[in-house]
Amino acid sequence: MPLVELSFVWLLVVNIVAWGFFHIAVSYAMLKVPDHFFQKNLRLLRIGSWEREGEIWQSLTRVKKWKHIVPDGAKMFEGGFEKRELRDRSIGYFDNFITESKRAEVTHWLSIFPAALFFLWNPLWAAWLMVVYALVINVPIIILQRFNRGRLLRVVRMKKRKRAKEGTYEHEQLR
Repeated sequence: MPLVELSFVWLLVVNIVAWGFFHIAVSYAMLKVPDHFFQKNLRLLRIGSWEREGEIWQSLTRVKKWKHIVPDGAKMFEGGFEKRELRDRSIGYFDNFITESKRAEVTHWLSIFPAALFFLWNPLWAAWLMVVYALVINVPIIILQRFNRGRLLRVVRMKKRKRAKEGTYEHEQLR
């Protein structure tokens, strides 16, 4: 039972405003986390061998067919890193892209948790609808980040191996 009884219209307004606030607050907070946090090899963000360098997500969800419709949240904030397309082919750029992919994944994991708060003012059916909303909005983006990151990690590994064989690796600046 909710702590507050609201009419349907007020419920709609409060839910929309609350989700807007949570999305912006979590995104802004994650933008302020230093890059070095995401450059660590954190277990949650590691691409597992079972993910086959991200290809499992293509097999399970056909991510290549729908990834173009996912909006890039980087445009919301100054200093955001756009991930819609690759703008460079250097290892340094790929490393930066991988870091920002981890930031995006954590942002979307954290954006699911506020759904629990909606039980405070929503009837049970509406609160569960908010949980479904949180999952439907965030899980595909988490999948997309893991798909892209797995593929980019493979490319970086191949580029580094090639450069090491050629003896030119030390000439390219890395982050």
